[in-house]
Amino acid sequence: MRAQQIMSRRVVTVRPEAPIADAIKSMLAHHISGLPVVDSSGKLVGILCESDFLRRAEIGTEHEHNRLLAVLLGADRIAGEFVKEHGRKVEQVMTPQPVTTSEQAPLEEVADLMERRRLNHVPVMRGDRIVGIITRSDFVSAVAGPLANKSGYSEDDEQVRRSVLAALAGIPWQPVGLNVGVRNGTVTLRGVVKAGNAHRAVIVACENVPNVRSVEDRLCIQPAHPDPEDDYGGGDFVSLQTEPSTLDDEPL
Repeated sequence: MRAQQIMSRRVVTVRPEAPIADAIKSMLAHHISGLPVVDSSGKLVGILCESDFLRRAEIGTEHEHNRLLAVLLGADRIAGEFVKEHGRKVEQVMTPQPVTTSEQAPLEEVADLMERRRLNHVPVMRGDRIVGIITRSDFVSAVAGPLANKSGYSEDDEQVRRSVLAALAGIPWQPVGLNVGVRNGTVTLRGVVKAGNAHRAVIVACENVPNVRSVEDRLCIQPAHPDPEDDYGGGDFVSLQTEPSTLDDEPL
């Protein structure tokens, strides 16, 4: 398998100059644990993860060094810790120059990279543009696919799934982190979608796909707030026409 077969293709990003308070709101609203950071030209410049908030002055977990240890560590390292623990902008807290992979990278290579570097998120690149992201949970979903095949997953269900994905591809209200499963004509939807018309439209779009018998709605509803472009300092959505990550009908 290749990286493009399991990566999440709709990626929420944030600008480096955005306030970290807005970045945190975005992570919580979209139920994600990492935000790729892109500049005004769309170039990947960093990644902001949950681990970047372990040491923060707001919760009293910042490093405290005695004078001897401060001397041993060096002034530059101490200053760097201070910036990360007290910074108010994404660029001050993020991990710069994140480890990345390509769409065609073998999955074994990605797994080795994440294990060796202890990574939870790996942006997937096409040249210098981010086109997806792989997290450890994507591996869980990928494993579920073959297991589902052994428990009655049919070719007809796979065709329905492909039709659903095609119906939802490229639409502005497509759920973030979309995961589509099909069993016996019943479509199960997971992901994060805005409340109101966007939520209803996703269900209706699926119901209009031939051979869909019913839709099981397991979508998470995003709290009402301004679009990321307006509220999160320029973060945007990257949405591709190709298929989302998994083939499973009961994702874990």
